[in-house]
Parts: sequence; C-alpha cells; structure tokens
Amino acid sequence: MGQQHGITLDELINDEEARFIARMGASAELGARGGQVMPGGVCSSWASSRPLPVWVSHGEGALVWDADGTEYVDMHAGYGVNVVGHANPHVVKAVQDRVTKGTHFAQPTEDAIVVAENLAQRFGLPKWRFNNSGTESTMDAFHLMRAITGRPLVVKIEGTYHGHHDSAMISLFRSADQLGPESEPLRVPGPGISQAMADMLRIVPFNDLPALERVLDQHRGQIAGMILEPMMMNAGIIPPAPGYLEGVRELTRQHGALLAFDEVKTGMVVHYGGATGLFGVTPDIVCLAKALGGGLPCGAIGGTEEVMAAIESGLFDQVGTFNGNPLTMAAAKATLLEVLTPDTYAVADDIGRAMLRDSTDALTAAGIPSHGNVFGFKGSVVFDDTPSRNYREFLRISTAISHLHFLVQHNGGIFLPPWGKSESWTLSVAHTHEHGQRYSRNVARMAELVSGLGDRSSELFEVGSYN
Repeated sequence: MGQQHGITLDELINDEEARFIARMGASAELGARGGQVMPGGVCSSWASSRPLPVWVSHGEGALVWDADGTEYVDMHAGYGVNVVGHANPHVVKAVQDRVTKGTHFAQPTEDAIVVAENLAQRFGLPKWRFNNSGTESTMDAFHLMRAITGRPLVVKIEGTYHGHHDSAMISLFRSADQLGPESEPLRVPGPGISQAMADMLRIVPFNDLPALERVLDQHRGQIAGMILEPMMMNAGIIPPAPGYLEGVRELTRQHGALLAFDEVKTGMVVHYGGATGLFGVTPDIVCLAKALGGGLPCGAIGGTEEVMAAIESGLFDQVGTFNGNPLTMAAAKATLLEVLTPDTYAVADDIGRAMLRDSTDALTAAGIPSHGNVFGFKGSVVFDDTPSRNYREFLRISTAISHLHFLVQHNGGIFLPPWGKSESWTLSVAHTHEHGQRYSRNVARMAELVSGLGDRSSELFEVGSYN
C-alpha cells in the first residue's frame, strides 16, 4: 500500500479505521448495549475514543485480550497503572490473602505503615497519607498549600492536567487560539467550573523560570504554592530543562510558597524514586496514584514534617472513607516491595531505548521527522524533529499522524492509549524485547504507508488537518 502514490491522508486514516472497526464487532455491540444505561456507553469519558471504544476481556502479564478475543501487547497499561503487569502473581496473592480477612474497616491496618515507610525511602519525604486517586491526591495538595500559608493563589503550568476537581480544571486541553498572550495566559475554566475558581490560579509555561519569577513578584505574599508535573506527561513527554526544577525550588522558597510535584504519572514509573529521585529535587509535597496500587484504585500524598504537621494538628483534615483501604494497601505493599524493585527500571529502560532507536531509524529512512524520550517504564515517539519545551510548542505537532500511528499499532497487535498525540507508552515488568520489536515493526509499517503519500506527505504534519 505504501507504493500507491496518490492516496490521501484521509484515505490512510479511513482505511485503518475501517480495519479497526471490522475487528471489533463485540466491542461495538457492548458499546451499543452500554449506551442504553451509561452516557456514551463507557465508564469514563477518557474511553470515548475514535473510532470506537475498545472493550477488554482480560489480561495476563504484558498481554490483554479484547472482547472479540484478539490478543495485544499492552502498552496502554490503563493509562500507566499496570506497571506490574496484569494478574501479577505477587499482587494476586496479596489481594487473595487480604480479601478473606475483610476489605474495609475505615480504620488503619499494618500494611499502611509498610507502604508509607517504603514511600518515605523512595521519595525522601518522611510522612504520608493515603487516598484513592490522582484527583484526590492533587486536591489534597491544593488544600494543604492554602491551609498552611493562608494565601489564596496557586501557580499552575499551562496545559497540564492535575485531575478533575475544581481547583485544577483550568488551562488544559485548549487550542493555540484559546490560550491568550504568552506573557499572561488566559485562565479559562473547564465545563462546569466557575470563573472564580480559575481566578485562584496563575498560569505559567513549563520550563520558563523568568515567567514564574514575574508571577511570584507580581503577587508577592499571595501565592500559597505551585503545583507541577516535574516532567510534563500529557503532552507526550516533556522533560525539565537543565536547572529548571532547581530554579523552581529556589524561587518558591524565596517567596514562602510551597512546592508540590504531581507524580501521578511518573511516580514508581520513570525511576525507583519517581521524577523526584530521577532529577534530585525534593518538593514540599508529592502526589501519587496510578502505579502505586498495582492495578487497584490508590492514591497517596507525601510531605515534609512541616507540611504534614498541618494534618497532625488538625489545621487541615485529610479525610476519606476508603483512605488506606486494606485491599489497596495489600496490593501496594506487594507492588513496592516485591515487584517494582530497583533493578526493574534498568530492564524497562533498555527495552524502551531499543524501541525508540529502531522506531526513529525507520522513520528517518522514510523521511519522517521524529524524536523521543525514554524514562524507565515510560517512553514516546514524537512525529516532529524539534522537542517541545512547553504546551504551546507541543500544540504544533500534528494530531493526524499521531492518530494514524495509534490505529496502525492497534491493528498490528499493540494496544496504546487512544489519545495518541498526548499519551506515551507504558511498559511493565512482564514486557520483553520481543514485545518492543513488535512496536517498532508497526512504526516501520506506518512509515511505509506514509511514503505512499508522495509529495503530499507534508499533510500529515499540518496541525489542523485532522480532528
């Protein structure tokens, strides 16, 4: 097909979508049935993806099977949750043992101490509390920063997602013409969020210390804290520039503002100690979720002695009926102590770097610009030759080729997150180099398809060419 010059971009995408849909009869039927009782026929709007939501039957190790019985190498990992792999025997045993002893008391069990001790060792923060999701973790961080300082404003990075609570659903997933001036980005709330909540934030670009310093100076004595992903993870992967995190740490301290790292996507994934350990900069607060629970809903928030004293004193009540749930704590204990040991990160990094090398080699041979990043279990191939430093630069990358890539990978037996431009791959302890080679072969197949566009291959890199 790559030799059929004259084919258009839309035809490439339509052909791959048609192959996708033709294989997914059971998913289509379940989606129609689900639509009678669930909006959009899915459990979360993140699953409402083009061309149709994939219904999953089961998983084992590095593999998942859809409702039609098709096997895939799973690099979706439930949006980065299943770093332990599916049905990991250590996690299965821990959950099976715990479920026979009771799964909920709203009182602490000993496993919570073991999990907190391990997190303190990994992240260098002495005190921890638990919750149930990344949204709850970052919500606790916002509340803590404001309660401790008595100040109203929080600084947020433009374009980042920190969960779906009111404080965070501002300045994310917007097109370039909705962002406003770079020197003072618009504070536009998400649907259902009041403008008053948006006005409690100040927005700055990632990797821009002068912008942060300007905002801190303009609102001296009003900034409670700053929350950021230490590397941006919903714009592919954008790492911090050299010295950036150190500069953020210094500036926030100078202005008496607290610093919170959102490590929901990076914690226990990019490094044994998350991005905090990887880059060697310790914030006042770390927010965790996703990989922590080994596949069960889980969240945690860690802090310095000074920060967590606000909880001990009652200045801030960190609460939740399911916080530290025994089933979740048993799974988290097995995940941290028995599965995600220090040596696993080097293995995953080695597989990921081979995937990146082979993929970019194939793209270069086809004349397609690309670059990528690999950090532990996380990695990405970006179809652009200039690495983005922030969200505005990320927006220039074409959505079209990213969607085509997702379709080719799925049709070729690799399950990636459906929002191909924004998301990255996640490996697990069960993945092998053979699994990575399947990914790279699919990239080579996509490169062959794109070569069939001939002189019109530039269409793939026009940001507005696909919605």
